[in-house]
Amino acid sequence: MKATFSPYLNGIAPGIKKLIAMLRKHYDYVSVLSTDSRGFGISISQKSKNVSTETLTTERGNVVRVYRNGQYSEAAFNRFDPERPEDTCREILESLEKQRKLLENLQVRPYETGLLADEPETLLAEMETERLPEEEDMAGLIGKLTALSDLGMEKGKDLIDCSVRADSTHVSKMFLTEHRDLRQSYVYSDGSITVTGDNGERTEMAYDGISGRVGPELFDGFAPVLDRALEALKDLLRSERMEPGEYEIIASPGISGLIAHEAFGHGVEMDMFVKDRALGAEYIGKRVGSDLVTMHEGAKCGTTVASYAFDDEGTPAGDVTEIENGILKTGICDALSALRLGTEPTGNGKRENYAHKVYTRMTNTLFSAGQNTLEEMIASVSRGFLLRGVRSGMEDPKHWGIQCIVDRGYEIVDGKLTGRVVSPVVMTGYVPDLLGSVSMLGQETELDGSGFCGKGYKEWVKVAEGGPWIRAKARLG
Repeated sequence: MKATFSPYLNGIAPGIKKLIAMLRKHYDYVSVLSTDSRGFGISISQKSKNVSTETLTTERGNVVRVYRNGQYSEAAFNRFDPERPEDTCREILESLEKQRKLLENLQVRPYETGLLADEPETLLAEMETERLPEEEDMAGLIGKLTALSDLGMEKGKDLIDCSVRADSTHVSKMFLTEHRDLRQSYVYSDGSITVTGDNGERTEMAYDGISGRVGPELFDGFAPVLDRALEALKDLLRSERMEPGEYEIIASPGISGLIAHEAFGHGVEMDMFVKDRALGAEYIGKRVGSDLVTMHEGAKCGTTVASYAFDDEGTPAGDVTEIENGILKTGICDALSALRLGTEPTGNGKRENYAHKVYTRMTNTLFSAGQNTLEEMIASVSRGFLLRGVRSGMEDPKHWGIQCIVDRGYEIVDGKLTGRVVSPVVMTGYVPDLLGSVSMLGQETELDGSGFCGKGYKEWVKVAEGGPWIRAKARLG
């Protein structure tokens, strides 16, 4: 079935068009992004049960962007009467004039930016799903998730708790200008199972997730997630401390995705180029990895939670080859940064919600696959670790340092897994050194979108990342 576009947005569209016409009398460019996203979030453990009709991406509101005299300004609003657009027009004009005077008093010099194009375009993209979150049998789903938590307690030895989380959101967005009318509707869902155990000597927590650009039907496949989480917990409870050093590593698709996200995610977001805050700007056309490394980024790179038809500036979804055979080709870019840099936008302009600013943000970030099997990779390692389980990561775009926190490492000696497990594992290094050491790549790429990404310490958006199994060298501690 199709994820039907929001009746509410369809209803206010004529009024928004009138508002744009009114504002065009005062500005050279006017666009309005309107959103109406509904969903639910459920969290169930042995100790609590929380059910909400909101997720981090549910919202209803609008944001207008205008241009005059080389400067762009924005104003957000969530009260709009389509029969009286003149009222909203007056409020917006007053708000924008206050902004102008404030910048003038502060003597802030804005970036000189050209005029965005407004070529005629019409699009309605209603993407496929089996079920809609707003129509889900919530009582039935809560019962299934509760039973899954209980099953985890029955199956898991030394278990203290088994927590199950399930979120599903139906996103509708409308982007209107004088000449453009773009509308899209899709559903994404993600969930996780977290198990906590205590064997009398230590307490550990393991996590596994599931995600997709699908409806609540995703949660019908939760059983394997529970088994993976329980297996990870069993390994963590017998794990040892990591001995720091440089090792050969084999990174799981989840870890290779974390490397891709942290190494060439924020570091090639080109709004950072405008502010001279990213070393990547100096490496365009230069080698940053081995010949085996090719990396893609874009909402068209896969069908995941981060896949859409157009971004929050009305730019079509893209598939950007950031690195090709080890050479950094380009970064990703929002529309205004593209104008300032003299390049093309890539469909990566995203807002946390309608009341937040657009930034260049990642969507699907992934390594391309290679020709090797996992068995070949393990056999090639004299002493090192197979890494599994993502905890967190961060990078320094200005100096290209990277730090990834990995859940656990499985020791390899003379081409064989020894059975020894270490945890936690901190992987650090200089990005070109790490990517330059990539020597083998698996034959299949996997993508995961069960988390969010922040810009700095805020601006959370949905992303996905992944790749194949990867053999490289890294500093572990």
